[in-house]
Amino acid sequence: MIYKIKKYIILLLLSAAAVNAQSIRGLVNDGVDQYEENKFPEAEVNFKKGVQNEVENFESRFNLGDAIYKQGRYDEAMEEFKNSLTLAKTDEEKSQIFHNIGNTLLKSQKLQESIGAYREALKLNPNDMETKYNLSYALKQMQNQQNNQDQQQQNQDQNQDQNQDQQNQDQQQQEQSQDQQKEQEQKQDQQQQPQPNEPKDEISKDEAQRILDALKNNEAELQKKMREKKSKKSNVEKDW
Repeated sequence: MIYKIKKYIILLLLSAAAVNAQSIRGLVNDGVDQYEENKFPEAEVNFKKGVQNEVENFESRFNLGDAIYKQGRYDEAMEEFKNSLTLAKTDEEKSQIFHNIGNTLLKSQKLQESIGAYREALKLNPNDMETKYNLSYALKQMQNQQNNQDQQQQNQDQNQDQNQDQQNQDQQQQEQSQDQQKEQEQKQDQQQQPQPNEPKDEISKDEAQRILDALKNNEAELQKKMREKKSKKSNVEKDW
């Protein structure tokens, strides 16, 4: 938003101060003409000359910020708008400054701050339709930004959940595989171990006693036969 200066024809004898003022007015008007022709660097030069001639000239300072803004040097433009704010005398002038500050912040993607500047402008000039439009645009951009952030956060959370589920599933499969492998190894160890000898059939005490008695009887019978054989041999020898 350029602050336009009305041109007046002065048919009076002018003092030195008046001549200086007329010179500043001429510089500002030339700058305005160049600005409207999109010759922003040339307009900047004339506005700077106006500031140099009179540091506290509001029109020169405000329009200088506007020309710098159009060249994309937003930090420099912001400084000039802040400087011009201290020189503004009317609510209209202050409203225009806050409007341009809002634009500068919006270009710098400082949405929350730009919204604050537009609201300040509307406090001073509630009927400014251009500021109302810019405010609604900034609010919409901020809402879109918040929605994008929410969507990104949701996607990030979903990816983290999926990764965690996959990790849990992989771990479960790994543990199951380890259990199966361990069970298989145990089976192989059992197959490789020698089987114990089967226990012999046990006999009862009565059977054992009968066997023992039978052995004794056999032994007694054998001894009897040996004695008889020995006795016969002795008798033969006596007959001779």
